[in-house]
Amino acid sequence: MAGFRHGVIGEGRRRMLAAIGLDETHESAYRALVSVGAADVPDLARRLTLGEYDTERALRRLERHGLAAQSSARPGRWVAAPPGVALGALLTQQRHELEKAELAAALLAEEYRAAAAEPAVHDLVEVVIGSAAVSQRFLQLQLGASEEVCALVTGNPVVVTGTENDAEEQAAGRGVRYRVVVERSVLDLPHGITELSDALGRDEQVRMVDRVPTKLVVADRTLAMVPLTSHTAEPAALVVHASGLLELLSGLFESVWRDALPLRIGAAGVSQDDPDGPDGTDLEILSLLLAGLTDASAAKQLDLGLRTVQRRVKRLMELTGVTTRLQLGWHAYERGWVARDRRG
Repeated sequence: MAGFRHGVIGEGRRRMLAAIGLDETHESAYRALVSVGAADVPDLARRLTLGEYDTERALRRLERHGLAAQSSARPGRWVAAPPGVALGALLTQQRHELEKAELAAALLAEEYRAAAAEPAVHDLVEVVIGSAAVSQRFLQLQLGASEEVCALVTGNPVVVTGTENDAEEQAAGRGVRYRVVVERSVLDLPHGITELSDALGRDEQVRMVDRVPTKLVVADRTLAMVPLTSHTAEPAALVVHASGLLELLSGLFESVWRDALPLRIGAAGVSQDDPDGPDGTDLEILSLLLAGLTDASAAKQLDLGLRTVQRRVKRLMELTGVTTRLQLGWHAYERGWVARDRRG
């Protein structure tokens, strides 16, 4: 039974690594590096019963996947990246791709059902192709909104970026409410912090998550727009009118919104009721730390010194009488410093 169990586990590992794009040779090379800790090309070639040229090619492939690296302490030798970190990152990426594929399948299935029904149903789904057309339709959605625009924003804008989107400012100026969920990677974009600060300055509600399942815009719960995977180089999007599919997309946004953390940048939303409480900078730091950033990343995003961030966090812990950052986060919510909008 022990031999059978070992065989099943080994087969499961091979299937798992194949799922993240590694063939049998690369799996064997990575698992050999994990077992020995470090090895040079000749030694690893003997273990794998491969030629040195093929062994080095396998190592280079592992290096591109972030699974192996040349040792800086022992020149000529290769070491494996920690499986928990390296494989975890690849699996997270695969899960994200699967989520996008599931949504694309749902969208295409709805489009197929619409095409199979009476001609009037075609009006419920519109396919927009080309950068200019997608950008124009995106702006029209916001300019035509009268009550609310909801959006999921990724860190890789392709057609429309925040600096090009004056429609958002115009709509907010007319009293249109904005609720936006952004990926954490948006903070790393060249104008990411500036655009988020501007949005918060317009009283938009902004929350943050590790990753959103797809880009999405919903206007007044009557019209939505999502990217459409295309085999051509041209960007494409699906514009969805009132239908079951629109309800599905609205539900997707609400689900992501509920699980996201509120973001504070700049003076937006800062209360001065308690002179001994946190100031605007304290709330910014708390917001970024609760969103998952490190002290160093938060300091960089806010243009502060690392010691300044650490000193302010320590003062907040003393103010709330706690000894851990986990407790500080709980107290921050209890005192309403970073509480979610109760309407959301």
